[in-house]
Amino acid sequence: MIWNEKYECMPRKELEELQLSRLKAIIHKVYDRVPFYRESFEKAGFKPSDLKSLDDLKRIPFISKKDLRENYPFKLFAEPMSNIVRIHSSSGTTGKPVVAGYTKNDIDTWAELMARSLMCAGAGPNDIIQNAYGYGLFTGGLGIHYGGERMGATVIPASGGNTKRQVMMLEDFGTTVLTCTPSYALYIGEVAKEMGIDIRKLPLRIGVFGAEPWSDNMRKELEAKLNIDAMDIYGLTEVIGPGVSMECEQKDGLHIFEDHFIAEIIDPETGEQLPYGETGELVFTSLTKEAFPVIRFRTRDITSLNPEPCKCGRTIARMRRVSGRTDDMLIIRGVNVFPSQIESVLMEIEETEPHYEIVVERKGMLDELEVRVEVNERLFSDEVRKLEAVQRKLQNEIESVLGISVKVTLVEPKTIERSEGKAKRVKDLRPKE
Repeated sequence: MIWNEKYECMPRKELEELQLSRLKAIIHKVYDRVPFYRESFEKAGFKPSDLKSLDDLKRIPFISKKDLRENYPFKLFAEPMSNIVRIHSSSGTTGKPVVAGYTKNDIDTWAELMARSLMCAGAGPNDIIQNAYGYGLFTGGLGIHYGGERMGATVIPASGGNTKRQVMMLEDFGTTVLTCTPSYALYIGEVAKEMGIDIRKLPLRIGVFGAEPWSDNMRKELEAKLNIDAMDIYGLTEVIGPGVSMECEQKDGLHIFEDHFIAEIIDPETGEQLPYGETGELVFTSLTKEAFPVIRFRTRDITSLNPEPCKCGRTIARMRRVSGRTDDMLIIRGVNVFPSQIESVLMEIEETEPHYEIVVERKGMLDELEVRVEVNERLFSDEVRKLEAVQRKLQNEIESVLGISVKVTLVEPKTIERSEGKAKRVKDLRPKE
């Protein structure tokens, strides 16, 4: 099903003409109203009148999360506070959070994008959506909520936490769509099993999972344990929230809603644009956001773009599932390591559970990487020889993927802390430089 066929199936040439028209308008607006952008453009020798084609976008400087934090809280707003009807922010775990403002039109646009996303995932007006993303300053909860209502579905504003109640609602309310982080969905399944409820026999049929990178192997795990279609959703507070891109039922990349956003892939080291199909850092420019537009925002997310039309009928470009973030990347003895690489291996080993943590420590002059992973109840109660065999197998597989030596520690079931929001997979205990 397609929510807005006009824009989601627009011929490429027509779409690019629309993007250029909207880009010119937003560039003029931020130049006139936001001192940061005016100074940045002038420093680069760029004037809004210089924008003649989409290719000219690469002449404009990037903006980073550091810039957003330095202009905390409202200095990057392009509308007066009298026009701001909502404020969201990022978690702000390191330094000041990123603050995003929304006008009434922005909220309306966001609801439209989320309705598109949910329908892209296979949901519809007859679904019951249990929204277990956090409400409040985090964009996930209210973003999904407004989109579900716009689509005409029934929305349960469950928010995160109180997992036994989540399971009760899944069973009693006949939930058909679950929205949350993938790690929390696994935990919900685990709690349901402890409660003696077979979640696979409930009406639940779709999971819309995002807010943290997850692998195809994690998808297989979710689909097997919950008996659902596990669909990937992408978004960021800095751009609008969830609803920037969404997987369709083909599961062949996430459709970017390009009438509202321009996506680029750049080399994270040089900043040079990369062609379609090449892997690099994702950069977004918002085309219609009124209160808090971003121009060439560096997301730090690693992916690639595919402009070819999809079998679902949508012509908008697709981004490959995010494989990691440049700022989540660990450098261990000169080797770049992403947590998603390790997760992908763990999900292939049936004797382990999908709960793990990565610990990095410095011993003497060398960095050491330890992967702690839970084993399932059956293996834990088995003989030591089998545990040792699984440990060696995991170590060999991870070392083969990463190209460095690692320590693998098998731990008892349910000993690794569960997350009701974004999973915290990495403990970097190295001294700060």
